[in-house]
Amino acid sequence: MLIVILVALIVVQEMCARLGSVTGMGFSDLVRERFGIRMTSFVVLALLIANLGTTFSEFVGIGAAAELLSIPRLVAIPVSAILLWSLVVFGSYKIVERAFLAMALVFVAYPVAAVLAQPHWGSVAHGLVVPTVPHTFGGTQLVVAIIGTTITPYMQLYLQSTVAEKAVRPEDYVYERIDVIAGSLFANLVALAIMVATAATLFDRGIAVNSASDAARALEPVAGSLAEYLFAVGLLGACLLAAPVLALTSAYSVTEAIGLEKGVSQDFRRAPVFMGLFTGMIFVSMGAALVPGIPFTSTLLLIQIVDALVLPVVLFCLLRLTNDRELMGNRANSRFFNIVGVTTVVVVISLSVILTAMTIAHPFL
Repeated sequence: MLIVILVALIVVQEMCARLGSVTGMGFSDLVRERFGIRMTSFVVLALLIANLGTTFSEFVGIGAAAELLSIPRLVAIPVSAILLWSLVVFGSYKIVERAFLAMALVFVAYPVAAVLAQPHWGSVAHGLVVPTVPHTFGGTQLVVAIIGTTITPYMQLYLQSTVAEKAVRPEDYVYERIDVIAGSLFANLVALAIMVATAATLFDRGIAVNSASDAARALEPVAGSLAEYLFAVGLLGACLLAAPVLALTSAYSVTEAIGLEKGVSQDFRRAPVFMGLFTGMIFVSMGAALVPGIPFTSTLLLIQIVDALVLPVVLFCLLRLTNDRELMGNRANSRFFNIVGVTTVVVVISLSVILTAMTIAHPFL
């Protein structure tokens, strides 16, 4: 299943980057221009709902990571929110994000953990080559959540907005394509390693992952008693990196949709709506994450499912735009991209319908 999702991810990200390079415009800009305000409003509303939930989940992750490092979540979450907001608003986030990315690279330890855990590699290979269709409610939830967190809507639109803002020329696009493919491969390699390490170290012992502490045990083959600290640093870096990107994606989507000034190089005076939306997303999500008793695993699972439910809306518009020869010229989609794109939409919609039906029927079973 992971290989199928990887191919879909590469195709979707490549379409977004190509669209941004050829048109020099963000996603919501193009939706408004080609499909009108009604469709734009629907797309933006769907994205805001998904992005607000995902930003909230990132702050939940920050709180969970902080507690593993013996830092109270009631301190860590507000401090992180103020830090991230300040870095973006005062223009130094681009520099500091490298530090957050370096922290997230701790997850590279998972490939080592996967090897040291001595899994049954024949089963791993079979699982990669032969996709398994889940027949249970929990299995369907996990598949939909994996799709939602891998081909997450916010990252695709943020990618297009940044490509457009950097003014990547079509003749230089080959380097952007290489970056997209390399990034997708690396992310999915780490994801595969996490699955293998977790299955080999936790599943075989019947340990359910209900908290960040449980998830950290998969790194015990590498870090031993320091597994929790290693996992916490990686989780903290990943969440600190993703939270402002989510908030910025929401700000880009809305301001592009209504044709207002936007961009991380702007300030409150020149782009008040853009900066106001970014600020609201950060601090509303922070406030929600401070509510006591939020379950770690089930919260992340639910938010990732919501991302998957929103994904077909984004993909439908993306396919229409990248097939518009008046807009794209000779850089419009090839048959291969259309086949993968349409198949992804059909699969996600089908799984969403199945999951909805199972959710309704589950209490009665």
